[in-house]
Amino acid sequence: MKSLLVFFLALSTGVFSAFAPHQIFNTSLAVTVRDDLGNTVDSVKVQLFLKEADFTKEVNSIAEATTDKKGVCHFKKLKPESYYILARKGDKDNTGGGEKIGKLENGKFNKITIIIQ
Repeated sequence: MKSLLVFFLALSTGVFSAFAPHQIFNTSLAVTVRDDLGNTVDSVKVQLFLKEADFTKEVNSIAEATTDKKGVCHFKKLKPESYYILARKGDKDNTGGGEKIGKLENGKFNKITIIIQ
């Protein structure tokens, strides 16, 4: 009798969990921009590019954002791809390093830090 009760509990739990709504997370990216001394930098224009040629020519960015007072900007609903990142404020940028990040993890909150000089 006890094993029959355990069987029905396991079966009902499995059936109800099959109908439970699945939570889907968007792939996102948080970019922190720092200067060569390690301080965060606000008001930095950050652009994402899919192709190296577009990054080099600074055309066809797929997304743009500006860092906040903490030196951070966010990009939401991205594809899980590798991106080229250009960060610029005045005469300081990250072009010397040519920032290409690895493929973003799908459905995750990805983070990266960029240094501008």
